[in-house]
Amino acid sequence: MSVEENDKALVARARKGDRRAFDLLVLKYQHRVQRLIARYIRDPEQVFDLAQETFIKAYRALERFRGDSAFYTWIYRIAVNTAKNQLASDARAGYMVSLNSGGSDESDEPMMEPEALRDGGTPDALAATEELRAAIDRAISDLPEDLRTALTLREMEGLSYDEIAAVMDCPIGTVRSRIFRAREAIEQSIEPFKGG
Repeated sequence: MSVEENDKALVARARKGDRRAFDLLVLKYQHRVQRLIARYIRDPEQVFDLAQETFIKAYRALERFRGDSAFYTWIYRIAVNTAKNQLASDARAGYMVSLNSGGSDESDEPMMEPEALRDGGTPDALAATEELRAAIDRAISDLPEDLRTALTLREMEGLSYDEIAAVMDCPIGTVRSRIFRAREAIEQSIEPFKGG
């Protein structure tokens, strides 16, 4: 049984009232959902709360899951929308929002690792590496929301273009364009760091 078939079987059981089946889906995807939300929200407690909110929304909407896409694509879409709603709420409240740029988990590393990030050893090289990382993080956080979301889902979460199109509810050509424009904008912003 494929992962997708297994997920659909769990969804079918959960729809019939089997809470354990939904618990298995939560256990399976909670870390991926938290990582995705952490790309939008810096506060770890808020990330945890929003991940819980994502699964609560999914449970309540389980009857509306048609199975046209994979379960994790559907849950990712809910997570992205939940994170965006929180960002909008925070913006209205006057808080500064940006992509997560810290953390020790290797999944939090920048989407690209130019040669300068692999060099190290000397204090100057380490300082240059940190400066470049900061520039990449700033460039990502300065992207318009649609470009940042597409790039995050592709580069940091590893979703396919088809999956991103489903999550973002747009044509695959739009996804490709957004990712291209995001990469181009980041490339331009780190241009001063290239070539020594």
